[in-house]
Amino acid sequence: MTETIDIKITKIRESRISELDYNNIAFGKIYSDHMFVADYKEGNWTNFEIKPYAPLALSPANSAIHYGQSIFEGMKAYKNNEGNTSVFRPLENAKRLNESAKRMCMPELPTEIFMEALTQLLKIDEKWIPPTDGTSLYIRPFMFATDEFIGVRPSDSYKFIIFTCPVGKYYSEPVKVVIEEKYSRSMPGGVGFAKAAGNYGAALFPARIAQQNGYHQLIWTDSIEHKYIEESGTMNVVFQINNKLITPPSSDTILSGITRRSLVELAKFKGYDIEERKITVKEVIDAIENGTLLDAFGAGTAATIAHIKNISFRDRDYELPSLESRTISNQLAKDLLDLKLGTIPDTFGWNYIF
Repeated sequence: MTETIDIKITKIRESRISELDYNNIAFGKIYSDHMFVADYKEGNWTNFEIKPYAPLALSPANSAIHYGQSIFEGMKAYKNNEGNTSVFRPLENAKRLNESAKRMCMPELPTEIFMEALTQLLKIDEKWIPPTDGTSLYIRPFMFATDEFIGVRPSDSYKFIIFTCPVGKYYSEPVKVVIEEKYSRSMPGGVGFAKAAGNYGAALFPARIAQQNGYHQLIWTDSIEHKYIEESGTMNVVFQINNKLITPPSSDTILSGITRRSLVELAKFKGYDIEERKITVKEVIDAIENGTLLDAFGAGTAATIAHIKNISFRDRDYELPSLESRTISNQLAKDLLDLKLGTIPDTFGWNYIF
């Protein structure tokens, strides 16, 4: 960081930490004591404050509600093996937040503000980082328009907030997915690469159809031909055909997942054969049918690595190999977690520790 920003701090009178059962933590339902808030007005970021987590007061004419200028990020904090707070690759989240902001006609947030706010907030609420296996403190930075104006144009004012919540596993079991050929998540020239709230809102209806049919998520295909695999609803996807890992590359229709990129770097470092390239639905189904698809999994901040146990395509279910046989993804998942927790050296310099 190049400078320290002046953050007003107002602490909660009585912590809500007693509400937390460390052995039974649902994802995204209990929130830590404090949040960071900043406002963008007249071309500047201002009003930096850490204060008790509380509801927001918004005008009915709030332009984010009407016109969708809202973006977000997701990170996780851990206690490493030395008892220090560790956040995985937060500078990459700061960078991606600004890439999303540019696409959505929103102001960029200086990295030093992002990092100082994150640091001070986590120092105040570090007791909310759960100590039990399989848990972490999820961090949600987000930005939205705050103009009180009914008219289609970019807002002149914005609010940036960070809040945190202790979480367990996003998926409690290996997931069943459906390859989607009717609906589309994004299209060339659109905002698929941005973490824009509207991307997720538009995906809810087809995802609900899948869930009503007994599946956890979709695997999206390209919007032009529905020929190429893109990503899943909450994560990027990786396939293992024979001994080769294959994952679709980031593009203007596929989110640049930080977990996926980290796994690619880690796999290359460990000597695994991994390719970032387009992969067709036909290639995946053919590999299942001829027995060469040995693994498929999702990669994302919330899920980290989520093994896929079943792929449905055109009303046919395909069962994938047992989890015990998936040596590469199991090893990558273990190494990535060990790296985050500091039980193996952070060769890449990914952890931000304080």
